[in-house]
Parts: sequence; C-alpha cells; structure tokens
Amino acid sequence: MKVEVTDTCIGCGACTAIASNVFELTDEGTAKAVVEKVEEKDVEDVKDAMEGCPVGAIVEK
Repeated sequence: MKVEVTDTCIGCGACTAIASNVFELTDEGTAKAVVEKVEEKDVEDVKDAMEGCPVGAIVEK
C-alpha cells in the first residue's frame, strides 16, 4: 500500500496520532507520508487514519 497526503490537509494531526510510523507534520503545519510503501504492520493504522481525516486528505496511490 502506498499513500499520500493531498493539499487539502488542514494539519489537524489525527493521522500522526494514529499512524506515527507513516505520517508526520511538516514545518508548514500540514501532514506528509514519510514512507514510500506502508509496511504490512501499519496498514490497519493507515486505514484508520484515512477514515479519521476530517478533510479526506489521505489517499491511496
């Protein structure tokens, strides 16, 4: 699984709280994916982060 954070991100931090192995907040205050490919052990957390994103900014590539 590969994911990216789109420009609609508002920087709420929900994804970093749910899947800190995969997402981090940038200096600009928005989130970004920090891995090229999500490891199997993190897939469920990433799916939860996708569902928990209030603006739907996390998408599968």
